Amino acid sequence: MGEGTEHENEENERHKQDEPHDAGARRDDAVRAAVEQGIVGPGNPIIGLLDVVGIRATATALRDAFDQVTPAGTPVLHAFAVKATPLVPVLRLLAACGIGAEVASPGELALARAAGIPPDHTVLDSPAKTLDELREALALGIAVNADNPQELSRIDELVASGPTASPLGLRVNPGVGRGSIEALSTATATSKFGVALLDEGARAWVVRAYLDRPWLTRLHAHSGSQGLPLELMARGVRTTYELAEEINAKAGRRQIDTIDIGGGLPVDFTTDDPTPAYGTYARLLRREVPGLFDGRYGLVTEFGRSLLAKHGTVLARVEYAKSSGGRPIAVTHAGVQVATRTVYAPELWPLRIAAYDAKGRPKNGPDVIQDIAGPACFAGDLLATNRSLPLLEQSDYAAALDTGAYYFAHHYAYNSLARPGIYGFTADAGRGVRFAVVRTPQTLDEIVAESGGAHAEALTDGL
Repeated sequence: MGEGTEHENEENERHKQDEPHDAGARRDDAVRAAVEQGIVGPGNPIIGLLDVVGIRATATALRDAFDQVTPAGTPVLHAFAVKATPLVPVLRLLAACGIGAEVASPGELALARAAGIPPDHTVLDSPAKTLDELREALALGIAVNADNPQELSRIDELVASGPTASPLGLRVNPGVGRGSIEALSTATATSKFGVALLDEGARAWVVRAYLDRPWLTRLHAHSGSQGLPLELMARGVRTTYELAEEINAKAGRRQIDTIDIGGGLPVDFTTDDPTPAYGTYARLLRREVPGLFDGRYGLVTEFGRSLLAKHGTVLARVEYAKSSGGRPIAVTHAGVQVATRTVYAPELWPLRIAAYDAKGRPKNGPDVIQDIAGPACFAGDLLATNRSLPLLEQSDYAAALDTGAYYFAHHYAYNSLARPGIYGFTADAGRGVRFAVVRTPQTLDEIVAESGGAHAEALTDGL
């Protein structure tokens, strides 16, 4: 294991991702090339961009971070939380980087399977699994974490009906509290997820559940994501580890052989740097929960936002530049349909905005306080307000940064706005910028079809 201070290690991890040139330079090259190649423009005024080099580097950084704190030979599965960026080409890229999939619905499982992710690299988590979902997972050999006693009873019946290769576990709520975003804190006293260990009799029930079921071999907890301090995350992992130790001691054997520590590493949306780094969190866990890293337990992680956020950009053309109340407003094609959380809760989900000119070059000039507005028909459809940027003018481009997770892949069909096309890119000095289609832009015909176009007469002639 490497020596050096925490700061030195953090800096080293950042520098590993500066290849072949840094993320900002790659993004600038991609924006310019997208404009020059006509991928974005008057007829296609909004796109999503994914930095393939950055994604690969972050996946490598995740694996390296945990490799450095676990003994050789320890089974470790990093399962990407598909909900963060549910795109088949992204899942396939991550699989090529050694990353599996954490799925929470039949749709997400279908995406993982379409990407070629094998069952033994897939984990099913959801608080509302149907009997059919459970039956399919156990038939495929996918790992399943039961959320509650009723679900565990369903699994009892399925296990009794026939053998399965699925590793099976139980999700617990360690009850360590909330972070700054309550909706993303999953270890509060009243969280809907898992068995609440702080409830009267719950811990004893969990222990008994394992002792009565020798085939329960995993234990799972996830304390939250954005807004959760690393120390609180570590406390949740420690609580889960201590419960595993208690169960194994009472069982008189190593019944629990794998601990799923969830994901939740927060993202700093104020910088291009991937902070906090995976290595920082892994070293914190090793310090706070040393027994987890002595080789007795396999590990599963379920990171999502931290793997993709920094590597996505929403690029939108400025259709009009106007002024209201003396403040400039850039009216763009990116708003609530791609940045739903930011529009409805801007204080919790602020986005950095970069300004580019009509040719896709970084815009120069003095900073001007201005609003960046979206195309939807309500007053609050704003990507940013009172933002200091070079003045955006008609035909310029506004880029919403750090949007690779939970943004352009989670379309909100307000005003029947079309889903934008998404393009992966590589950019380096020797080969220039190359693009690959990840998802084609939605057509008007597809919007009509999704909105019942085939059943236009159903309510007038069909009843």
